[in-house]
Amino acid sequence: MQYDLIVIGGGPAGYVGAIKAAQAGRKVVCVERERVGGTCLNWGCIPTKALLRNAEVYDTIAGHAAEFGLRVEGLSVDWAEVIGRSRRISERLSGGISFLFKKYKVDSLEGDASIPAPGIVRAVHADGTEETIEGSRILICTGARTREIPAFPMNGKTIIGSKDALTLQRLPKSMIVIGSGAIGSEFTSIYSTFGTEVTLIEAMPRILPNEDDESSQALERAFRKRGVKCLAGAAVKSVRDRGGSVIAEVADKSGKILEIEAELCLSAVGVQPVVPQAAGLELTERGFIRVDERYRTSIPGVYAAGDCIGGVLLAHTASYEAVQAVSGMFDPAFTPGKAEFFPSCTYTHPQVASVGRTERSLKEEGVPYRAGKFPFQASGRAVAAGETEGFVKLLYGKEDGELLGAHIVGAQATELIAVPGLGISSELTDEDFLRAIFAHPTLSEALHEATLASSGNPVHA
Repeated sequence: MQYDLIVIGGGPAGYVGAIKAAQAGRKVVCVERERVGGTCLNWGCIPTKALLRNAEVYDTIAGHAAEFGLRVEGLSVDWAEVIGRSRRISERLSGGISFLFKKYKVDSLEGDASIPAPGIVRAVHADGTEETIEGSRILICTGARTREIPAFPMNGKTIIGSKDALTLQRLPKSMIVIGSGAIGSEFTSIYSTFGTEVTLIEAMPRILPNEDDESSQALERAFRKRGVKCLAGAAVKSVRDRGGSVIAEVADKSGKILEIEAELCLSAVGVQPVVPQAAGLELTERGFIRVDERYRTSIPGVYAAGDCIGGVLLAHTASYEAVQAVSGMFDPAFTPGKAEFFPSCTYTHPQVASVGRTERSLKEEGVPYRAGKFPFQASGRAVAAGETEGFVKLLYGKEDGELLGAHIVGAQATELIAVPGLGISSELTDEDFLRAIFAHPTLSEALHEATLASSGNPVHA
């Protein structure tokens, strides 16, 4: 069958791009190696959020029941059911994408895809049989996978990746987590909440190094309060498998060599692109697929979007890129956009979210700004909910008052960040935020208070 578009990969970029093209009346097929939904839905964003919600519920009952006037006896954890719930949620949502494919008449094919020539995709099925399909355009959305580090090769048992961490058969007593980005920090939050002794190791000077300094410091304080050992500015020299445990050799920030033993080690040091076999496909120095401003690759008629092209490796930016690529490939008059302002969300407890510039970057570039900060401990809604940890910090241009950046730590931070995100993309100013009426009592009122604080006039702090 001749298709208008063949999409390789069924993750947030692939399935969104396929549906977008189908909605425009194109004949589309999506080739996916495993289940539709990709890493995000099956082995990343969704199952980790399910586990984090389990951890939040457990933490509320185990650590704060008395605060709410509740008496709990005999509380225990059924770890198999904790893991089982996350897997069922992933399966349910993957089935939802299959339903959407049927709704929009997107054909679905399971197999390992390659591009032997322009306009041709060969899919090798699990049983070894092959199928060749043709299409006027091809969109590569093959994503990325956990990066392998020679100093601590993963074995799936004592040295594991994020996929393994989602299906552990029992709750470990101790764990070393290498890398404190969103993945490492979220697993640290999950396992430490359930009682695992976690040592979090980060090579950069701060954990969550891409976030604003105050946000990183706030999360580290929260982790330490929970008993997590945070080693920032440390380098892992090696991890030795001892069968039932591991020993990590680590140089701390002073250069002192430490030996840290734990039941297992989770490697969360980033990802590397997954690239299909394709003759003539040009890659960047880091191994990502090279694309131009219209998401075109070096092969005629072949485009790429999402994690496999590098840049911002987030599910929501991958979906955005796929929509831009699909819109541009069928409409020469359309100018595809790039992800410039996008929310960054880490679903730890407390949550961390940001959009736009950090104070660090503004200072480095000499951009005049005003910072307004409002603590959740002064928020009536946060106090009533028992979630007073964290703050909202907004950064406004000193001269024109335009919103430049937003940083939120605390309950529902990942939901609240949408408002300043819209503010930045719409070039709103502090006056625009002050004219808006935020409902009371809500956590979102902290955005209004932080704006007031940026001019030195907070009402409730």
